[in-house]
Amino acid sequence: MQPMDEIYQTYARTVYKYLLLKIHNENIAEELTQETFYQAVKSIDRFDGSCKLSTWLCAIDKNQLLAYQRKHPIEESIDDYENLPGTSVEAEVFGQVRRVELMKKLHMCPEPFREILYLRIFGSLSFKEIGEIMGKTENWARVNFYRAKERLKKEMDKNE
Repeated sequence: MQPMDEIYQTYARTVYKYLLLKIHNENIAEELTQETFYQAVKSIDRFDGSCKLSTWLCAIDKNQLLAYQRKHPIEESIDDYENLPGTSVEAEVFGQVRRVELMKKLHMCPEPFREILYLRIFGSLSFKEIGEIMGKTENWARVNFYRAKERLKKEMDKNE
């Protein structure tokens, strides 16, 4: 087993990017990354090696995210959008119609396509990092991203 500081150096960026993708807040993503590694240190004796270390960390990561989301449900108000500089609520809504349609299609993609698309597009993760997170190979991530992208294109073309 690697020392924990090496584990942190190897996987912290991947954990952080995954959290940032899900939570869209750099400070919270950083805080949850630290909490993930804190929990990993506390429970390292339970890591039995039956999966990759990155997979085990991602499981802790997801649990930390779920715990955070339970404690802090999303509460957005229309007023939050009215105060954006140079925009109105109407302009924001009309400007996002195509984006919303794309996000709906993306959300309806079956797993693992949806997760791969999120990690690649919004998380800016490499195929190697996606493979590690998903417990698969880099090539598996690359092939499934291509398939997911093609499927999404077909869905978007149906609406035009």
